Amino acid sequence: MNKFTSFLAPHMQAYVFYRKASGHWNEASYEPNLVLFDRYCKKQYPNAALLSQEMVNGWCHKRDTETNNSCRSRIFVVASFIRYLRMREKTDVMGPDLPRKERCTYIPHSFTDVELEKFFHACDHLPSASHTPEQRSRKITIPVFFRLLYSSGIRTNEARILRVEDVDLCHGILNIRYSKGHAQHYVVLHDSMLEVLKIYDAAIHKQHPHRAYFFPARGNTFHTRQWVQTNFRELWDKYNSSHATAYELRHHYAIENINRWTGEGFGFVAKLFYLSKSMGHSTLESTKYYYSLVPGLAGILEEKTGMDFENILPEVDYEKSEE
Repeated sequence: MNKFTSFLAPHMQAYVFYRKASGHWNEASYEPNLVLFDRYCKKQYPNAALLSQEMVNGWCHKRDTETNNSCRSRIFVVASFIRYLRMREKTDVMGPDLPRKERCTYIPHSFTDVELEKFFHACDHLPSASHTPEQRSRKITIPVFFRLLYSSGIRTNEARILRVEDVDLCHGILNIRYSKGHAQHYVVLHDSMLEVLKIYDAAIHKQHPHRAYFFPARGNTFHTRQWVQTNFRELWDKYNSSHATAYELRHHYAIENINRWTGEGFGFVAKLFYLSKSMGHSTLESTKYYYSLVPGLAGILEEKTGMDFENILPEVDYEKSEE
């Protein structure tokens, strides 16, 4: 079934095909925002046959409820789509100016062992009376999905769109094809997590024998961002009073690893490099943010590396966005 229904549908289909073929398509982020633009055009301009500047400006203006960063995320794919059309002389409409990226001052939640124990207890004790296929699938999926985030440090969108063929249950390796910045990378699973995934795979296969995604949703597609947020919030709030998000499990993964390396000497740098690659950071600099929240660790690293500290890890911004 075609996701696009406006007069732009043929161009949008061709654009998505082009982006996928070139390896630059983020299904979890770009597609929903392009679909929303398509619906906007159909609803507001039902009789239109050509893209106009008014349509683009009307959709891409920054809303009162948006930050610069959230507006950028929403309209980025539209700007890319318009560039695609202009390069092929399909339109003379100008693309939007993306708002300037704002530095994020967000401080992620610092999980305690007790909080995590309570959270996973809630995940493991979902109601046994599961009457619908979705309820049965949820009971199987929830404990595994969130444990994967906790044990691997992958982004929530990376877990959501994992395909069956990208999970190597023989060697315990995840192939993260589409990530932030389109940086394909591989993640080696802990042995205990690998065993959990094997058990889950056998169980979910009985319900979805032809699934495309490792964590399937209705319609043989992947779960939405809202699915992650809603389930995490419901289960977290059941026993914990502090505020936390599923994405912050990624931050926790990095901090827990870094904290174990303070006595590693020169081995620290090698481990940091492996962590950076495993987490899908395109450069080592992108990992520096985690140091600011680990007491004393920046000082320890500076002591070990001397004046090279800032050369290795210059100042960078941290983005808490899932995508």
